[in-house]
Amino acid sequence: MTEELYRVGTIVNTHGIKGELRIIPITDFPEERFKKGANLFLRQSGKKDKKLIVESSRKHKNFILIKFEGYDNINDVEQYVKSELFSGNETKPKLNDGEFFYSQIIGLTVVDPNLGEIGKIKEIIELGPNDVWVVKGPKYKEVLIPYIADVVKKVDLDAKKVDVEIPDGLID
Repeated sequence: MTEELYRVGTIVNTHGIKGELRIIPITDFPEERFKKGANLFLRQSGKKDKKLIVESSRKHKNFILIKFEGYDNINDVEQYVKSELFSGNETKPKLNDGEFFYSQIIGLTVVDPNLGEIGKIKEIIELGPNDVWVVKGPKYKEVLIPYIADVVKKVDLDAKKVDVEIPDGLID
């Protein structure tokens, strides 16, 4: 049985000359996913996934700077720019009520009682105190839904549906 992998980041550039890479994280709990000793899988088109072990990581602006064991020079890591990073299921922190893993939310159908089906959640953007869910569908090109109690009324993972109440002005 092969382990299911989840996309957790995109390598966008190198950082310095000592083998660090700049990553845009697309994961819940980046401090867990990128911690020292974590196993990540690098995916480049047309190549077999490569297992890497995190030597160190730190937050820098909106990025994560990460260094992998055995890669100590910019020349060792330049080839990985524009690659995707994946994580297995080994790190799954306990969740509180109202918390979800990104992998549980992406793909859910968003429905408003007045507007009907809005579309499916395609990505999650972390913005300050609350996340914003990017919803795309046939009726509306792109709708940004803040994950706050006034808007998101119910998340039903079994039915793969999110009930929302879209405030006036959020959709033109």
